[in-house]
Amino acid sequence: LLYYNFYIGVLFFIGFLYMVINNWKTTNIRRKEWTNYIQNLSLDIDETTKKAVMNLPIPLCILEFDGSITWYNGKFNTMIGEDDLLGVNIDDLIKNLNLRKVLNENKESISRRAGQELHVKYVLDLRDFPGQPVEKVLVHDYEQIVSDPEVDIVVEVMGGVEPAYTFVKKALLAGKNVCTSNKALVAKHGRELMDIAKEKSINFLFEASCGGGIPIIRVINSSLTGDEIDEVTGILNGTTNYMLYKMSTEGCEFDTVLKEAQQKGYAEADVEGYDACRKIAILSSLAYERYFDFEDIYTEGITKITPEDMEYAAKLGRTIKLLGTSRRLADGTCYAMVAPFMLGQNSPLYSVNDVFNAVFVHGNMLGDAMFYGSGAGKLPTASAVVGDIVDAAKHLHVNIVTNWNSTPAVLKPLDEVTGKFFVRIKKEAAEEAKKVFGDVEIISLGQLPQECAFITDEMTQGAFEEKLAQIGDQVLAK
Repeated sequence: LLYYNFYIGVLFFIGFLYMVINNWKTTNIRRKEWTNYIQNLSLDIDETTKKAVMNLPIPLCILEFDGSITWYNGKFNTMIGEDDLLGVNIDDLIKNLNLRKVLNENKESISRRAGQELHVKYVLDLRDFPGQPVEKVLVHDYEQIVSDPEVDIVVEVMGGVEPAYTFVKKALLAGKNVCTSNKALVAKHGRELMDIAKEKSINFLFEASCGGGIPIIRVINSSLTGDEIDEVTGILNGTTNYMLYKMSTEGCEFDTVLKEAQQKGYAEADVEGYDACRKIAILSSLAYERYFDFEDIYTEGITKITPEDMEYAAKLGRTIKLLGTSRRLADGTCYAMVAPFMLGQNSPLYSVNDVFNAVFVHGNMLGDAMFYGSGAGKLPTASAVVGDIVDAAKHLHVNIVTNWNSTPAVLKPLDEVTGKFFVRIKKEAAEEAKKVFGDVEIISLGQLPQECAFITDEMTQGAFEEKLAQIGDQVLAK
C-alpha cells in the first residue's frame, strides 16, 4: 500500500509539472501572437502607446475575426453574469487610448476653448493595466462614476448597444452630460437618450458616431438650420471604400482585399452595409427632423461586387462606391437606402478614395456642399469626441437643441423609388434585353467574350424587377 501511494504521488507530481510547463509554453506562444498582432496593425498610435497595448493582460484565446480580437475572460462572467465570451474590438481599445492622447497633448488649448480646465477622473475597464498611466484613474465599478457628484461629463467609446445603453442612460438620469462615438447606440436609442438629456437640461452628444473626424452632425444641426435639406448622400465607411478602391485600381478579388484590410487592422469592414445603414439613419433623422429606424432602411453590401464589375465601370468612365443615401421628396415622403452605386466623374463623390469618407448635402438655399475627411482613423474620431466634450463643458446646464424628433419618417416603398440600373447578361441575350428594356446601349469587354452589359433608362425599382424577370435566366449580375 505504501509503494502504491508513493507511485500515485509521483504520477500526480509529474502531471502537475507537465501542466505548469505546458501553461508556460502556451503563455509565451500567446504573448508572441498578441505582440505580433499589434505590431502588424496599421494603428494611428505612437510607439509608446503601441507597447502599452502589447503589454496588456494576455488573452487566453486569441481568434481573428473581421479585424477584431475575441478572448475568453473568466472575470467577465463573475462580475456581470453574462456569457464567458467577451468580444473586445481592438478598434474601440485604441479609440479609448487615443482619446486620452488628444486630451493630454492638446490640454491647454482644449481647456482654453472649454472655458475651464478638464480632468479625466475615471476610466472604466474590466481589465487591469499595471504600470500604465491609466492605472491611477482606473475603476471596475460603473456605479463609482455615476454616483460621483464631481463628474459632469461621461464619455462612452465602448461600442455596441449593451452595456453602453444601460451605462449612458444611468449617467443621463444622474444629470451627467454624455459624449459618444457609438453609432449603434445612437441609431437605436438616440431619440430616447436625447429626450432624457433635454428633460435634465444637459446634453447627449454624438458627433463622432458618423464620418470619423468629419464634423457633419454639428453642421446639419446648427450651421445648416437656415436650409431645408432634401438630400444626404455619403461614403460612410472608410474600410469598405478602401476595399472598393483596391478592387478598382488593382483588380483584386473581394476575398483578397478583405483579408488585406483585416491585416491592416481596419476593424470596421462593413461588407454588408450595416455600419453605413446606422449612419445614414442618424444623419437623415437630423437632416429631415424625422425619426429614421435603421431596421426599415434597405441595405445591400459589397459582397457581390467582382473585378469584372469594376472593369465594366472603368469602360464606362465610372467607379463603384458603397453609398448611404436619403432624400426628402416634394410630397413629404422620404426614402433611404444603402447599396453599391456606379458613379460618373461628374459626381463629387467619384474621387473619394482609400479610407476617406465624404458626405454630400443638398439644401434649397445652400445648393450642393460636400464634407470630406478621414473616416477610418482613430485620432480623427478621438478629436471629434473631444469636440463634443468641449461643447458639453460650455453648456453644462443648458440643453443644445437637436433637430431630431420622434415623429417617424414616412418612407416611400422601395418599388416606387426611381433610378438607373446596371445589368450583366449572357452575350446571346443582348437583343432580347433591347426588346424588354428599350434601345439600351450594349457594353462589351474583350476579356469577357461570353457576356455583355447595359444600363437602363430611369425607372422605378418595381418596373425594373418586372422587366428583369422577363430575361431572368439570362441575367448574370445586377
